[in-house]
Amino acid sequence: MQSWGLTDPGCVRQQNQDTYHIEQLDRNTLLCVLCDGMGGAKSGNIASTLAADVFVQEIKRVWTGTMDQERIDQMLRSAVKLANFTVYDQSAQIEEFTGMGTTLAAALIKGKDVTVVNVGDSRVYKVDKDGIYQLTKDHSLVQMMVERGELTPELARTYPGKNFITRAIGTETVAECDLFHYKVERGDCLLLCSDGLSNMMDDQEILFEVVHGVSKQQCCQRLLNIAKNRGAPDNVTSVLIQI
Repeated sequence: MQSWGLTDPGCVRQQNQDTYHIEQLDRNTLLCVLCDGMGGAKSGNIASTLAADVFVQEIKRVWTGTMDQERIDQMLRSAVKLANFTVYDQSAQIEEFTGMGTTLAAALIKGKDVTVVNVGDSRVYKVDKDGIYQLTKDHSLVQMMVERGELTPELARTYPGKNFITRAIGTETVAECDLFHYKVERGDCLLLCSDGLSNMMDDQEILFEVVHGVSKQQCCQRLLNIAKNRGAPDNVTSVLIQI
C-alpha cells in the first residue's frame, strides 16, 4: 500500500481546523483518520487534534495483527468512544473550548479487508475500475432531507443548511458512529476527505483526478488546487491510499 495526505486552510479561513493521521500498524495494515473541527477560532483545532490523536493512540495501544473482524469493530468503537469522551471532557472543563466538536472518518485496511468508521460529514470514497463509491453516509441535515425525499442530491449540494451536521465527536456525552465493511483489490484507491473538498467537487470530478491524474503522488495536491481555484471557503484535506 502507498498513501499520501495533504491539508490546507483554504482561501478564506485563517486557521486550519482539519487534522489527519496515516499510521502503519503492521506490514499488512494501515490506519488513516481525518477529523474536521468546529467550534470557534481556537477550539475547532483543539477538537480535531485531540480526537485524531486519541483515536490513533488507542488503536495502536490495543492492535494485534491476529484480530478478527469482531474484535476490530470493538476496537474502533472503543477508540471513537474514548476520543469523544476526551473532547467532551475538555469542552466541559475549559470555558474557551465550550461547544467544540469534530467529525471523524477513518479507514483501517488489513490486506483486502477495509473497515470504515465515521461520525459527521467527512467522507471515505472507494475508487476502482468501475467508478467511485461513497463508503460513508453523511450525518447531516441535508442527507436526512434527501432520504426523506425533501431534497434531491443535486439541490443538497447548494442547500443553505448543508454544513449542519447531526452527529459529532465531543458535543454530547455519547457519540454514535457508523461502521462499514468492504473488500478492495490491488490497484483500488481509497480517498478520505473533509467537506472542504467534497463541497467543491462532485464525485465524478474526484474520480477523474484519482484515475486519470499524472501521478497518485500528486493527486491530493491536484484536488487542493481545484478546490482553491473555486474559492475554497473552508479548510481542505484529503488522504489517498492506493492498494
